[in-house]
Amino acid sequence: MSIDPQEFLETIAPLLGGYYLAVAALNLGASWRSWRACRPRWRPLAWLGLALGFAALASLAFAGHPLQLPEGFKRAADAFLGPVTVTLGSVAVLVASYLGRRWLVAPAVAWAILNASLLVLGASLADQHFAALALRPDNIPIVVMVYLLGFFTWLGAAQAVQNDRRLEQGRPPVEHEFREEALVWPDLVYIELICALLVSAALVAWSMVLPAPLEQPADPALTPNPAKAPWYFLGLQELLVFFDPAMGGVVLPTLIVLGLMAIPYLDPNPKPSGYYSIAGRRFGYAVFQLGFLQLWVLLILIGTFFRGPSWGFFGLYEPRDPLTVQATANVKLSEAFWAMWLGRAMPQPSMASGGLGRLGVVLWRETPGLVVLGVYFAALPIVLGRTLLRSLRRTLGRGRYWIMALLLLMMIAVPLKMLLRWTCDLSYVVSMPEYFFNF
Repeated sequence: MSIDPQEFLETIAPLLGGYYLAVAALNLGASWRSWRACRPRWRPLAWLGLALGFAALASLAFAGHPLQLPEGFKRAADAFLGPVTVTLGSVAVLVASYLGRRWLVAPAVAWAILNASLLVLGASLADQHFAALALRPDNIPIVVMVYLLGFFTWLGAAQAVQNDRRLEQGRPPVEHEFREEALVWPDLVYIELICALLVSAALVAWSMVLPAPLEQPADPALTPNPAKAPWYFLGLQELLVFFDPAMGGVVLPTLIVLGLMAIPYLDPNPKPSGYYSIAGRRFGYAVFQLGFLQLWVLLILIGTFFRGPSWGFFGLYEPRDPLTVQATANVKLSEAFWAMWLGRAMPQPSMASGGLGRLGVVLWRETPGLVVLGVYFAALPIVLGRTLLRSLRRTLGRGRYWIMALLLLMMIAVPLKMLLRWTCDLSYVVSMPEYFFNF
């Protein structure tokens, strides 16, 4: 429910003041560490300047005038961050991150990007619609996990890039220089015990600061709008928008997980083993980033931050009005082929026909979709194996190549199906409810 903007700013101002002070302290620590490490002179001064800037923003917030994003920027962001641009933009970010990884893993670049994201986050929290979304007790951990995921993804890429540079110079990876050995007992067990105690203390403090996001008792006459699953099931819930329940809830998640698990067994290159590397595992690294970040994490983020009432797609700064109804259409490929393109009635099986007769009519009705799936899953791997992926097919062998191709095409089918649904209103490529098969 919307409140008076001035009243909202007065409520959120102390929180933003503490937030900016925490970011200023982070930059002050980075400045001190850069100075102790004798880094280039500009770097400690740059982080010190950022610390002073965030301290100034904190003073403005405590005075009741926190930094706010311009209304034009928020409207443009809501207009731009549609389902198609979010999906394609995330793919573009992954590709750019892969190609520019040597530049992005630089600590100064990563720290600058982190500060920019924290600045935008703080300014966004001054918007009551974004704050109502991001500061929900069950969404705050997801915001924290986004930053943790970004940090550990960056850390792994940084270690891999460092090893790739060392290998190019003829030096062994960093992991091969580890000579000191440690015993499981007592060294490792003590570390694990201390970490378990620290995590338990952090969870207890978290539960005391943030109330549990409990709602009213379940009432079949009063369904929440939207009714969202827990965050770890939001990816599955998002898949159910585009696929049949059996396909989106069971088959696709299973194949995606099995495909990610099969990467080390499908890639026969034995060299980059036991240490971080991207240059030696280009295919495996790219596929895993696509499968995990694009097909799982992105779906969770879409379900958390972009899905609103009636499961409509809303902007980050857009009010979530339950009365807002977004027009949607469901068009099957067979309907488009027979009715829209040929102007004929769709073939329908007759109950008077035998089982084989009804099956033949259904197959004839779904011929366009079956041809598309046949080209995608059967012909495309053959064409790619003889052209772009010829060397990969020879390296993997026929069996492993086909397993890899089918799993990879199934993974790519998820964003393709999403884009077809958003751009062409295409619900199913093949729809055979008579035999419980829809894709």
